[in-house]
Amino acid sequence: MSALSEFSLIHHYFETLTPQREDVLLGIGDDCALLKCPHDHVVAVSIDTLVAGVHFFADVDPQSLGYKSLAVGLSDLAAMGATPAWFTLAITLPELETNWLKSFSQGLASLAKEHNIQLVGGDTTRGPLTISIQVHGFVDPKKALQRSGAQLGDMIYVSGCLGDAGAALQYQLNQWDDAKLTDQDKQYLKQRLERPTPRLSLGQSLSELASAAIDISDGLLADLGHIVEKSGVGARIDLDKLPLSSALSKIDRKIAQGFALESGDDYELCFIVPPQNFSQVEKDLKGQVTRIGMITDDKGIYYLDKDDNLSPLIGIGYDHFAY
Repeated sequence: MSALSEFSLIHHYFETLTPQREDVLLGIGDDCALLKCPHDHVVAVSIDTLVAGVHFFADVDPQSLGYKSLAVGLSDLAAMGATPAWFTLAITLPELETNWLKSFSQGLASLAKEHNIQLVGGDTTRGPLTISIQVHGFVDPKKALQRSGAQLGDMIYVSGCLGDAGAALQYQLNQWDDAKLTDQDKQYLKQRLERPTPRLSLGQSLSELASAAIDISDGLLADLGHIVEKSGVGARIDLDKLPLSSALSKIDRKIAQGFALESGDDYELCFIVPPQNFSQVEKDLKGQVTRIGMITDDKGIYYLDKDDNLSPLIGIGYDHFAY
């Protein structure tokens, strides 16, 4: 379908893709979108770029890719306690494949509808497959979660399970396998890599409970390290408390803990809770989150080894320019 122009592509696949919100005064089809923000909120903005061969396999299911492309941005909004509102899409395509575009747009639309976020603009061009999505959300400026609020004596929590996406990636790269994992286990891990769940409801519920938060995109150690650095504190983690899925619980525990600590793409939340809110978090979020450690004055991230010695945890997580 080489006759499909940039403008007809946008109209056909994306213009009416997502929910139509009342706060969008002018959406797709002009030089800029015109958007209205509630008077008592500010706009939280984040952008992510996914590149074929770097962030996803070139032969990935396009519907899953559409879903994940939006999910990673929504996870950033979740970490700030923000409510999604709008997003823009810039997509670079090596060629126009109508079946691929249809599947990609369906995956994007399914998550957009789930969270009532509207596509309001973007750009298309030709080149290596690259997807950039900028998300916008609303948040009360007094309640926005940041990385800099952790204090001595606060507790460290994470949502969901950790390490699944990293294990799936290593398996698909043929760099790791385990005979204890069934085909069903491997399919579960792949699903966690390709279709992460942005924890938006959780993030919004934490606005009055947490002192700091971040989404786990580059690995727990790397992302908790950002909180530690921004807050000028340290952290101690109980390795035995790291939440593992039933699939990762089958494999060697040290390998599983390595995935949980250092691999990215989980898109769970790591958040810090002050003492006065411990009981409420344990009550209201039971089954959703796990306490894994505490904030200290150690100036780094540590754990107690088998001899009860304090040992540093060192891991850089994922870094585009470290390899």
